[in-house]
Amino acid sequence: MGSLSVRNLDDDVIEKLRDRAKKNHRSLEAEIRRILTNEANEASRGAQLRALAEQIAAMTPDVPQTDSTILLREDRDR
Repeated sequence: MGSLSVRNLDDDVIEKLRDRAKKNHRSLEAEIRRILTNEANEASRGAQLRALAEQIAAMTPDVPQTDSTILLREDRDR
């Protein structure tokens, strides 16, 4: 496994990370590892969700797909 060093991090940020780690019953290092791993995986999760949405849309090819923002706006206007 690799290692990473972060320089010039504000003391306030470090303190917030320490507090977060304590709330989650983890060490500061484990908390930072979890945050970085989650953020790195976020892009692949987004791609997986888009692929799933495309698969679902492909199940009904003859049905026009409506943009969800239009549906939300219509619902709010009621």
